[in-house]
Amino acid sequence: MAITIYHNPRCSKSRKTLDIIRDTGIEPTIILYLQSTPTAAEILDIAGKLQTPAAGLLRRGESEFKEATDLPDLGEDAAVAAWIEAHPRVLQRPIVVDEASGKAVIGRPPENVQDLLR
Repeated sequence: MAITIYHNPRCSKSRKTLDIIRDTGIEPTIILYLQSTPTAAEILDIAGKLQTPAAGLLRRGESEFKEATDLPDLGEDAAVAAWIEAHPRVLQRPIVVDEASGKAVIGRPPENVQDLLR
C-alpha cells in the first residue's frame, strides 16, 4: 500500500493520524508540506482525490486566510490551488493519499484515515 501523508509535526491531529497509519504496519511517505510545498497541480490532484473543490482544502480559521488581501475567487479551482501553493499554511492537514486507489482523506478527525487503510 503506497500511502502519502501531507504532515505538519507541530499539529496534534497530524501526529495522531501518522500514528494510526504506522500502527497498521505501514510506513507512509511523509511530505512536510510547509517545507516541501505541493505545486498547484498537485493540490488540484489532491482535491480531485478528495472529491472536493480546491477551496475545500482551505483552513479558513488560519489568520493567513482571514487576513488575506489577495484571495482569488474561491470558485476558481486553479486560482485557489495557486494561492494555496503560495500560502501553504492554509492547507488542510493532515491529508492522506492512497496512491493505489486514487483516494484521499483529511485526517480531521484522525480516525478518518481508517477508511483508506481497510
